Amino acid sequence: MNDNLETNKTIDDQKKSKNIRNFAIIAHIDHGKSTLSDRLIEVCGGIEMRDMKAQLLDSLDVEKQRGITVKAQAVSLQYKLNGEQYTLNLIDTPGHVDFSYEVKRSLKACEGAIVLVDASQGVQAQTIANIYKAIEEDLVLIPVLNKVDLPSSDPEGATAQVRDVLGIDEVPLQISAKTGLGVDKVIEKVIANVPDPLGDSEKELKALLVDGWFDQFLGVVLLVKIIDGQLKAGMHIRMMHTDASYSIDHVGVFTPKRKNLDVLKAGMVGFIIANIRTLSDVMLGDTVVEKSSLITEPLEGFQAVKPVVFCCIYPVDSSDYKILQVSLEKLKLHDGSLVIEHSNMPSLGAGFRCGFLGLLHLEVIQQRLEDEFDLNVIMTAPSVRYKITKVDGDVIYVNHPSEMPERNYIEKIEEPWVKVSIIINEEYTGPTMTLCDEKRGKQIGVDYLEGLNEHSKRCILNYRFPLSDIIFNFHDKLKSITKGYGSFEYEDDKYEEASIVPLSILVDGVTVEAIGSMIFKGNSEAYGRWVCQSLKESLDRQLFPIAIQAAIGGKIIARETVSALRKDVTAKCYGGDVSRKMKLLKKQKKGKKKMKEFMAGKVVVSQKAILKVLRRSQ
Repeated sequence: MNDNLETNKTIDDQKKSKNIRNFAIIAHIDHGKSTLSDRLIEVCGGIEMRDMKAQLLDSLDVEKQRGITVKAQAVSLQYKLNGEQYTLNLIDTPGHVDFSYEVKRSLKACEGAIVLVDASQGVQAQTIANIYKAIEEDLVLIPVLNKVDLPSSDPEGATAQVRDVLGIDEVPLQISAKTGLGVDKVIEKVIANVPDPLGDSEKELKALLVDGWFDQFLGVVLLVKIIDGQLKAGMHIRMMHTDASYSIDHVGVFTPKRKNLDVLKAGMVGFIIANIRTLSDVMLGDTVVEKSSLITEPLEGFQAVKPVVFCCIYPVDSSDYKILQVSLEKLKLHDGSLVIEHSNMPSLGAGFRCGFLGLLHLEVIQQRLEDEFDLNVIMTAPSVRYKITKVDGDVIYVNHPSEMPERNYIEKIEEPWVKVSIIINEEYTGPTMTLCDEKRGKQIGVDYLEGLNEHSKRCILNYRFPLSDIIFNFHDKLKSITKGYGSFEYEDDKYEEASIVPLSILVDGVTVEAIGSMIFKGNSEAYGRWVCQSLKESLDRQLFPIAIQAAIGGKIIARETVSALRKDVTAKCYGGDVSRKMKLLKKQKKGKKKMKEFMAGKVVVSQKAILKVLRRSQ
């Protein structure tokens, strides 16, 4: 193992914290953040050209396939300017709202941020959301316009949006991350504008735990920023929130290859390897101190990750249950925000109820299960966590009808709301507002922006929504009605009382738990009718009629019937008296009645039929 960990003793210039620059890149999806990261590594000589590849810092297959960043990554680069050697610590952050806590932790490790805007698309929603996080951390912002080499780019219009929407008066640098045009000027701007990291290497150790992931050979690798003090191999450290203690085996940086150092000093961002085998001992955002430290005040900003979207995951083949369990546990080691609980449904068998940070997080986990572990899984319809206050004052949280207490024990039910910012071209304002009204949105305000040209004036619609209404195909519908140009970002707001009911689906009188859901009462009838109709199209016909019902408690609100499959018992009658045919038909009717009594509750709802409903509901 030591052969794979080269000791880099040439980075001795890091003793001077004035030559360290810690910065991140803030950008909307597809604005070129990963491409700019590649060019920065290339210009600084962080990797040989023969080893260079696109999206170098995106280590997961799902990141490369979707063109997004899911996990924060850090790379320590060397750059010489005016005879001085500088260490540039780039923390590559996710951009999507589902990973906002990951972004927040990463920004806490920085003193500056590059605000990257596509010169052909202008400012988008996720850029605005992450700008606020950077301002909260008091970071120096460096505006940069990317893709200026494209024929469709409008640097002047994009510059106006950076000034008017983001509130940055500084004239942005113009670059092409793809070709490398202007990248060296970005580096020089970072060195000139981003301040020195604060901290004192002579003080007692205090470090911020930025990220952690599991390596099958090394255990849990921790990414930390040293606020004060020093970290060396052999030191005994303690995590303040979990109180877990370990002895450090190695410290170092990523360049982007892993390299050992003798010491990590104040201001530096690097890794710790301490033979940590369980990620549950590690809470991201925690404060790392020496084991014997008397420090009692942790660094600000720590918060426990709370999932907002829930669904159940079941293997298509029940014999794959153990494989699914091991696979989810491995993903949990890589992703501390994934919540896993055991679950069991008669129609789907044994599985797991999982909590996610959002729909993209859910989709990423599903894709990783399929790509990395070659598993075919069934995922139930996503739901949110509802807050129930019981008559005796107890408060519980539920996300499935099976968890609901009896109605007479419930005082009130509350659902989570979110604040949403939607950026669209002005011509799509009407259809977008109609969509928002359909999703129970409450308008807060509308801000009009200057477009990139006279034909593309834009506006920001500020709304509040119930979270349950935007996790179902809101994004797809927004993209459809805005011809792909609409974008939105949301943040958690608060719980509000609502009329939420548990909707159950019954097939031949038996509840199909996999399709049950918690739903707003005003939408329950339409949704119940749709589910019944979908199941009617999917179920195999039997020799007796099958009733498909949607119910709220004991009240049936929708029903469809799969008609009986009729066998022509009179086919063998070629003539004779009609009474012979009537006798056969009466015998068949009697047999069907007997079969129905015998088969009551025995209708099999196939996984294919359930999967069809669940996929369409998403």
